[in-house]
Amino acid sequence: MILLGVNIDHIATVRQARGADEPDPVWAAVEAELGGADGITFHLREDRRHVSDRDAELLKQTVAAKLNMELAIDARIVRIATRLKPDQCTLVPEKRQELTTEGGLDVARLKRRVVEAVKKLKGAGLETSAFIEPDEDQIAAAAECRFDAIELWTGGYAHAKTRRAREREIDRLVKAVDEGLEHGLVVHAGHGLTYRNVDAVAEIAGFTEFNIGHSIVARALLVGMREAVREMKHLLDRAASRALAFLEAGEPQSA
Repeated sequence: MILLGVNIDHIATVRQARGADEPDPVWAAVEAELGGADGITFHLREDRRHVSDRDAELLKQTVAAKLNMELAIDARIVRIATRLKPDQCTLVPEKRQELTTEGGLDVARLKRRVVEAVKKLKGAGLETSAFIEPDEDQIAAAAECRFDAIELWTGGYAHAKTRRAREREIDRLVKAVDEGLEHGLVVHAGHGLTYRNVDAVAEIAGFTEFNIGHSIVARALLVGMREAVREMKHLLDRAASRALAFLEAGEPQSA
């Protein structure tokens, strides 16, 4: 079974576009859980461009499923996480002008600062994950930093323009999953996954959790959050069944 974490950041983005009090990302989280979400993901950015401190506090108080907080390695945000105590903290890169998180955290280059952040988070009893690109050096660095899990950036696959490019990215993800598991890491995935493209990634055996936001929020505008989550869960469950069948048949994982 593959778990689905629903990222509710873009609900807050719509709210902030008018500086209003709706739609409320906390209510969206409730609806996502009622639709079958296994977890709720939110990103508390340094500039608070969408999710606010109020949102984070209420999500902690109300979310019954796994609560995954995305955060930069900024010491101030790390302190908030240690006080808030979500179920999991995922360290991500953060740029002021980006529309959404692009690319993975360069754990290998920022190892000293990352180790410090991980030590503080784990000291508060929190599970830790690194949002990284499917790269051997980054996976090894994440293991050295003592993360519990990694979330592989699937943007390379999602943004690929040709079939050959998509096949290369799938093969890259297959290799990265194997490397992560060999290092004793739990392996998650996310970024750019939609109802149209998630199958090929979800069929890769070894993934435990997918974090998907924009596509689900976009679908929810048409069918409601509960139904949007149900539809994505169905796609993931179906793909997981196929992945299990491939393993039982002894077929190699590839595009």
